[in-house]
Amino acid sequence: MSTRQDVIERIQEFVKKKFSSEGSGHDYWHIHRVWRLAMHIAQKVNADIFVVQLGALLHDVGDWKLEKPGELPGHIQARQLLTSLHVEDLIIEHVTEIMQTISFKGASVPTPMKTLEGKVVQDADRLEALGAIGIARAFTYGGSRGRLIHSPEEKPVIHKTEKEYKNHIGTSINHLYEKSLHLKDLMNTVVARELAEKRDAFTRAFLMQFQREYLIEL
Repeated sequence: MSTRQDVIERIQEFVKKKFSSEGSGHDYWHIHRVWRLAMHIAQKVNADIFVVQLGALLHDVGDWKLEKPGELPGHIQARQLLTSLHVEDLIIEHVTEIMQTISFKGASVPTPMKTLEGKVVQDADRLEALGAIGIARAFTYGGSRGRLIHSPEEKPVIHKTEKEYKNHIGTSINHLYEKSLHLKDLMNTVVARELAEKRDAFTRAFLMQFQREYLIEL
């Protein structure tokens, strides 16, 4: 019978193998950072650490941005894996619900999490879209999809529906305006909001400097 630590180690091995060569900013080390952030927040708010770890480690499995033809939906992959490791059904339901709900779907689209554990994992993932790492990941993702860095003729869009958000191409700079700058106010926990403050400030400072350099303000 697997212990909970055994399960975590097996899941970690699974995602490390699956995402080790992912070049869109959703690589294993992104997952690892979300995992560490989620554990830090979970300890502060007394969330179920086992559920939080599973949700954090598996959160990008089956992400719509990373879908591959013929691949099973992420929550089904997770269910099969967790079942094979003899994880309790209630925990599997909890983790797969987090996986299916976590994603940002547009600045005007509510994405409420039903449980404290879901809120913790969502906060950890959103922190990764802010600050120096968030900026690096935005440009990495944009480059992997052939997006422009910036076009002064294209203005940021505040997406009103999930479909609009998913179908919009945009630029990497606009992505920071369309998503990243909204995240501080969307954090679920006080702990995450405090962590988001500095990251949000750094992101805004970067954008101001980018505009100065783009306009050649010497």
